[in-house]
Amino acid sequence: MKLYIETVGCQMNELDSELVVASLRKEGYELTHSAAEADTILFNTCSVRQHAEDKVYSALGRLKNAKREHPHKVIGVLGCMAQKDQAIIFKRAPYVDLVVGPGQLHQVPSLVRELRVEGAVRLQRMEVSLGRKEGSRAQIERSHESFDPLRDPAMRPTPHQAYVRIMIGCDKFCTYCIVPSVRGPEQSRPPADIVAESRQLAGEGCREIILLGQTVNSYRYREGERMWRLSDLLAALHEITGLDRIKFVTNYPKDMTNDLLAAVRDLPKVSKYLHVPVQSGSNAVLARMKRGYTVEEYREVLERTREWIPGVAVTSDFIVGFCGETDKEFELTMDLVRESRFKNSFIFKYSERPGTKGADLFTDDVTDEVKRHRNHELLALQNAISEEDNHAFLGQQVTVLVEGPSKAAEKHSEGEAHPAASSEPVQLMGRTHCDRIVVFDGNPRQIGQLLPVTIYDANAHTLFGEVVTRQGGAELFSLSLPTKV
Repeated sequence: MKLYIETVGCQMNELDSELVVASLRKEGYELTHSAAEADTILFNTCSVRQHAEDKVYSALGRLKNAKREHPHKVIGVLGCMAQKDQAIIFKRAPYVDLVVGPGQLHQVPSLVRELRVEGAVRLQRMEVSLGRKEGSRAQIERSHESFDPLRDPAMRPTPHQAYVRIMIGCDKFCTYCIVPSVRGPEQSRPPADIVAESRQLAGEGCREIILLGQTVNSYRYREGERMWRLSDLLAALHEITGLDRIKFVTNYPKDMTNDLLAAVRDLPKVSKYLHVPVQSGSNAVLARMKRGYTVEEYREVLERTREWIPGVAVTSDFIVGFCGETDKEFELTMDLVRESRFKNSFIFKYSERPGTKGADLFTDDVTDEVKRHRNHELLALQNAISEEDNHAFLGQQVTVLVEGPSKAAEKHSEGEAHPAASSEPVQLMGRTHCDRIVVFDGNPRQIGQLLPVTIYDANAHTLFGEVVTRQGGAELFSLSLPTKV
């Protein structure tokens, strides 16, 4: 039997897909990249923006004829959109067999098995978690628990990197955000389980793990008299043999405590990179968003972070065109970006989400044209800052964890053998300890290694370098001609 799975959305969704694939492999499934060849077709979905949902419904529409011609195929919708829309999915796409929320993904193998037994008989199944008002806190938490220890290396970003979920859910209830509704209450995993999973991953060849949580630095787990914080967890993971790098995303500004900053500063394996979304430079907009802090408080967090961790790279998120955002309020965001000099920023146009407080309380009154203009203007400013700061690396030697062929190498080899399967020289890419992308000419055998690279050029998004070789105590640059993307 063959399985096709398409993932839309965040890193949490990528990890969920890995766990689903691992559990279905135990049922005898083989992964395929062709939906036409698959016996089971799954879409792991996102509800953060309307575009992500539209993409999934469009893909489902293209399967209508395939289901009619091959009624034995199982078509399933998983994840956040499944939890949000539930039976609406069956109404919009009645040939869908399965709707499963993110808290019920461990049930996917048994549900597919039941549908498979029924064959072509129309039997639809839906398994979703309780809503935030449909039970006690404990009942709702249990309905969202879905920690599956099974892993599948083929689904990871690279064979040498892996995501590790340390918590699920969110209790912040920002007015624009659907996550607390679809991912449930904030819950932290036991540290012993996280350490055991990370040790397993290191044994499988992972050199870097990325800890995931909606607000990852809100991690708290009581164990007897002891309260574990993220800083404690980082210290425990730091002791795992075979791990070279530890990252964590995404951070909530008000939970950026000094013990965490000290851990990032003092633990060599922990990357000096922090993603700390601010969303807006206007206090009025932040209040409408219910972010729980002011611009002045965010500035203090940023100043303290850079004081505690010299050379730290900080990135951020911004939403432009939130309800009622004026030109002056947007200019305050531009001012904050100029002042803060983030390594890079992820910038999104506001997308109203039914079921959020923002949709109930405010009118989405900023036109799409204005949103696009503000998005472009803020992105241009951030790119200029990123390029200027990246030029400070010219002539410097950095250590790069090699992830694989660069995008340019992948595109050049379309229709040919994968570049990583060859021993011929190829343009590779990797990241520094502060999460900057570096491309350089190398050999596929170097994938997964930590290499010294000297930087000779840079743009807003990429550093370009040459691998440094050592002979007789002297450092020599690679003789291969550099290739720039």
